Amino acid sequence: MSVVAIPMDEKKMLPKDWRWARLGDVIREVQAGFACGERDPEGIAQLRMNNLDTRGNFVWDEVLRVPEPGNKIEPYLLLPGDVLFNNTNSTELVGKSAMFAGYSERIVYSNHFTRLRANSALLLPEILSNWLILQWHEGTFAAICNKWIGQSAVKADKLLNLEMPLPPLPEQRRIAEVLREQMAAVDKARAAAQARLEAVRALPAAFLRQVFGDEPAFAASPVTPDRPVQAGWTWHRLTDIARLATGHTPSRYHPEYWKGDIPWLQLADIRELDGQEAQDTSEHTNILGLENSAAVLLPKGTVCLSRTASVGFFAIMGRPMATSQDFVNWVCSDNLDPWFLMYLLIANRKRIRDLGSGAVHHTIYFPTVQSFSVCAPPIKEQRRIAGFLRDALAGVEKARVAADEELRAINALPAALLHRAFRGKA
Repeated sequence: MSVVAIPMDEKKMLPKDWRWARLGDVIREVQAGFACGERDPEGIAQLRMNNLDTRGNFVWDEVLRVPEPGNKIEPYLLLPGDVLFNNTNSTELVGKSAMFAGYSERIVYSNHFTRLRANSALLLPEILSNWLILQWHEGTFAAICNKWIGQSAVKADKLLNLEMPLPPLPEQRRIAEVLREQMAAVDKARAAAQARLEAVRALPAAFLRQVFGDEPAFAASPVTPDRPVQAGWTWHRLTDIARLATGHTPSRYHPEYWKGDIPWLQLADIRELDGQEAQDTSEHTNILGLENSAAVLLPKGTVCLSRTASVGFFAIMGRPMATSQDFVNWVCSDNLDPWFLMYLLIANRKRIRDLGSGAVHHTIYFPTVQSFSVCAPPIKEQRRIAGFLRDALAGVEKARVAADEELRAINALPAALLHRAFRGKA
């Protein structure tokens, strides 16, 4: 009896001449791999968990070599047509499978795999591999695995008790050919979509270079540069044209400080808000919290830089807020546009991150921040540049969302195609 109950109406939906078969009845050989913690540059290649992806492909970039297990090597040698089942992994990844088509030399596999050899009179290896991949997509293995902290495992008896829909061999051959063509088309579409997504992701940096050029309009030095990076631009010590402020965390021992409507920006918020106008935060304080801490209410338009741990992320306050001590903040004067400042700092993100120090928590300290200088054009030109970048980057974000959605849709196709194939609709 299958360890995963198959609804009766689904059992009745098989095409003519198909039947349900227990996996153990169509597998002629099951063999676990061998554990080996040693490495041997002259030894035999061994496939491990990281050599198998979720699409049913082997990854050959980092194949390790281990000492040969003496005269016991034969049971662990892979042959073309063998199907490897990843029996131990995280719950989300346990059950990854792939059919072995060959390697440039002899190769074995670790004890994280179970090798399955199909009974060729009943089941094609390619059909077995595809069906196992479908079960991974549908969560079958997550449902039957034994779980403990950090790892899960599917025992061979549970695997072999699963039932699969079994077409006649000629139909298996046809389905295998159809799936090969479909998966090749999916791989091609995925590669094209991934290339489009990477191109979109490169656009923000390109727009920033278009505006700020290759010579940095930012410096962190006791001496402010004097040679402008562009005609009509002028260097300023940042603290001369913006008020530098920081934040604080109201006491966690006073829950009454955390019941309010004043947004409080912390590191947990900043990655998602990077480059954006912050309208809200995950936690809020109140006037009581501010009055009893060094946190201060900063005005709309304040530019924020995360300076500890998650160093070098930026946001603009979309309404009055407070921040934790993990931020430095600039309240811009009438001579500095906040959006222009934020984009200028983002364009120099790597330089700013390189200013941090600390072995455990990477931190940019206040004396360093106080030495920041920026090169900027007159305020009217700042606003024009900021408006151009806001519009351009908003367009990029829309394109990125569309590219992400396209890639997600493509990545969902294999499961849908396999589902149809094993219901006789390929």
